[in-house]
Amino acid sequence: MSEVNENKKHQWRPSYSCCGSCGADKAVENRVSSAQDLGVPVARIALAGNPNSGKTTVFNRYTGARQHVGNYPGVTVEKKEGSVVCRGRLTTIVDLPGTYSLTAYSQEELVARQELSSGNVQAVIDIVEASALDRNMLLPVQLLEMGIPVVVGCNMMDEAHKAGINVDTERLSALIGAPVVPMVGRNGEGLDEALAAALALADGGYREPLRISYGPDLDDVLAKMENLIADRDILTDRYHPRWTAVKIIENDEEIRREAAQEDEETTSRLMDLREKTASHVTDTLKADLEGLVTDYRYGYVRSLLRDGIVRRESGKDRLAVTDKLDRALTDIFFGPLIMLGVLFLVFQFTFTVGAFPQTWIEDDFAALGTFLGDILPDGLVKSLVVDGIIGGVGGVISFVPLILIMFAFISLMEDSGYMARVAYMLDRIFRFFGLHGASAMPYIISGGISGGCAIPGVMSTRTMRGPKEKLATLLTLPYMTCGAKLPVILLLAGTFFPDSEALVMFFIMVAGWLTALCVARFLRSTIVKGKATPFVMELPPYRMPTLLGVLQHCWERAWMYLKKAGTVLVAISVLIWASMTFPYLPEEKITHHEQKVERLEEKISQLSEDHPGRAALEEELAQDKAETAEAKLAYSLAGRLGKWLEPFTGPAGFDWRTDIALIAGIAAKEAVVGTLGTAYSLGDVDTDDAAPLAARLKTDPGWSKATAIALMLFVLLYSPCFVALVIIRQEAGSWAWVAFSMVFNTALAYCVATVAYQAGRIF
Repeated sequence: MSEVNENKKHQWRPSYSCCGSCGADKAVENRVSSAQDLGVPVARIALAGNPNSGKTTVFNRYTGARQHVGNYPGVTVEKKEGSVVCRGRLTTIVDLPGTYSLTAYSQEELVARQELSSGNVQAVIDIVEASALDRNMLLPVQLLEMGIPVVVGCNMMDEAHKAGINVDTERLSALIGAPVVPMVGRNGEGLDEALAAALALADGGYREPLRISYGPDLDDVLAKMENLIADRDILTDRYHPRWTAVKIIENDEEIRREAAQEDEETTSRLMDLREKTASHVTDTLKADLEGLVTDYRYGYVRSLLRDGIVRRESGKDRLAVTDKLDRALTDIFFGPLIMLGVLFLVFQFTFTVGAFPQTWIEDDFAALGTFLGDILPDGLVKSLVVDGIIGGVGGVISFVPLILIMFAFISLMEDSGYMARVAYMLDRIFRFFGLHGASAMPYIISGGISGGCAIPGVMSTRTMRGPKEKLATLLTLPYMTCGAKLPVILLLAGTFFPDSEALVMFFIMVAGWLTALCVARFLRSTIVKGKATPFVMELPPYRMPTLLGVLQHCWERAWMYLKKAGTVLVAISVLIWASMTFPYLPEEKITHHEQKVERLEEKISQLSEDHPGRAALEEELAQDKAETAEAKLAYSLAGRLGKWLEPFTGPAGFDWRTDIALIAGIAAKEAVVGTLGTAYSLGDVDTDDAAPLAARLKTDPGWSKATAIALMLFVLLYSPCFVALVIIRQEAGSWAWVAFSMVFNTALAYCVATVAYQAGRIF
C-alpha cells in the first residue's frame, strides 16, 4: 500500500496557494495582494473546532477588528476571515463553521470539508476543549485522516486545571504526530505559539495521512477500494484515496456524487463493494457500517487518552456542578417553567429597556422630519423626503436598540451553555411536527413570546444543522406575533374586546404557535419531505461568557440588519408613498374640493372661538377634508388596487380601505395601522395613539367583532414583510421559496380569516 501512496502522492497533494478570490473583504484582500506584490509569503490558516470549544473567542483574539463576515458562496453558512501578523508574517485566518465531524450531515460540515479540500488552506488549528478531549478529539483525528497539517489547540486549560484535569500535551503530540499546544483563548495564552506551529506546518506542505484500523471486516475492503480509487484517479486532486474509500464506506452522499461525476462505472463498483460489506457486517455484527466506523474512531481516541494523557485530581469536578444545575434547569417539570421565565425576562427587559433608545431615535427622526418639512416647500419633494425617506429610515433604525439587546441576551445564553438546554427540552415536542430543538430559538426570537422580530429570527436559523428542518422553520416562523403585528392586534382587541383584550392577545399568540407547528408538519410530509437530521447538540459545561464575544456578536447582527433590512425597507416605503399618491385626482375635482374647504375656512375665521356655530362648521370642514383625502386615495394606484380586490376579500370581511392597509403591510406590518388611518380619511395615525381610528372603526357599519377577529388572524398569518422575505431568500437560497411563502401564507390567512369571519357572523 505504501507503494501506491508514493506513486499517487503528487496527484492528491493540495496545491496550498492563496488565490486572492477566497472571499476576504477588500481590506484583507488589499493587504494580502500588497504582500504578494512585495514577494512576502502569505499563509492561509483555518480555525476548526466543535461548537462551544471557544473557537470564536480565539478567532476574535487573533483578528480583532480586522475581520470580514459574510457567507460562503452559494450557501448561508457564516464565513469569517481576518488578517493577522505573526512573527513578521502576514496571515489570513479563516474561521470554519463549528462542526463535530467532517461527515456531511449539515451545511456547516459540508462547507468546512469543501474549504479544507479546496487547496487554499495550508494548515488548520483545531480548537479542542481541554476538559472534554474524549469528545473533541474526533474532529482532529478526521482532519489528520485527510492528510491536512493540523495543530491541536488545547483550549480552556485554565478551566481544566480548576476542575482538576491535567493534559500531557507533549505525549499526546507524540502519539498523533502533530503539535498539541495548551491555550487559554480568553487571555490569549498560547495563541501565538499555536499560529507559529501552524505556519511551520504550512511551510512543510505534504504530510502522510493518519491511518486508523477499522477492524478485520473493513480494513481489507478499504485497501481494495483505495487501490481502485488511486488507479482510476478518482478525486485524487482533492482527497487521499484512503480517505475517499472511508467516505464511500460511510455512504457519504456528497463524495459519492463527486466520484460518480468523474467515473460513474468505478463508483458503481465501489458501491457494490460497500453493499456487500454492509450485508456482511449486518449479518455478523448486527451493526451498520457508519456506526462501525464511528465506533473505531472513538476507540482510537480512547486509546490516545489512556495511560496518563488525561489525569483527574480527586475532589475536583467542574462537571459535577454542571450536572447539579442541569438537574433543576432540565427537569421534566421545573425545566420548562424556568425556561419560560428566562425567556419572558429576556423579552420583558428587551422591550422595557429598549423602548427608551427606540423612542429617542423615533423622536429624533420625527424632529428631523419636522425640520425638513418646515424648510422644504410644499409639494412632491417634501412629501417624498418627509413621508417616504425619513419615515422609512426612522422605522428601520428605531429597531436597532431592540436587536442589540435581544442578541446580547441570546449571546449570553449561547456562550453560557443554557441555549443548548433550551433546545434539548423542546426537541421532543418539535420532533413530532417534523422539526427539532434547534427550531425553538428562531420561533421565540420571531415573536413566540409576543414582541419579537422575524428578521433576526430568520438569521438565527443559520445555526441549524438539518437543511430540511431549517427550511421548514424558515417558512413557518413568520406566523409568530412579532412586534410589528402588535399595533394591529392591540388596536382591534382594545376596540372590539375592551373587557378581554389580554385574553384575545393570548389566543392570537397561541394561534400563531399552533399554525406554525401544524404547517411545519404538513410541509415535512409533502414538499419539504426528507429524512430527519439527527439532533446532535452537546450540553457543554456552564461557563461565563466574555464581554468581547458578546459585543462583537451584537455588532455583527446589528450591522447585518442595517445593511440587508434598512436599504430594502427604505425603498419599499418610497414605493408605498408613491402608490398612495399617484395618479392625482383630475384638476377639476381637486379644485371643487379645495374651493369648498376654502369657503368653510373663511367662514370659521370670521367667527369667535366661543361662537355657537363654530363647532358645527369645524366638523363640516373636517368632513370635507376627509372626503378629499378619501377621493385622492381612491383615485391613486393603491386605491384602485384596493377597489379591485374588494370583491375577493369581501367574504373575509374586508373592504377596499382594509385591502390597501394589508398591501402596505406586505412591505412592513408597522404600516397597517397608519395606512388604515389614512385610508379612512383620518390622516396620519400614530400607532401609539390610535384612539381616533378606534372610534371610527367602532362606529363604522362595515366593522364588527367578526371583522376584527378575521383581520387579526389575517395579519398574523399572511405574507411576511418584504424585509423578512429578502432575508428568507438569503437563507433559503431561492426566490421560489420566497414566492411560496408569500402565496401559501396569504392563501392560508385568507382561508382562516374567511372561516373566522363567517363563523363570527353566525355565532
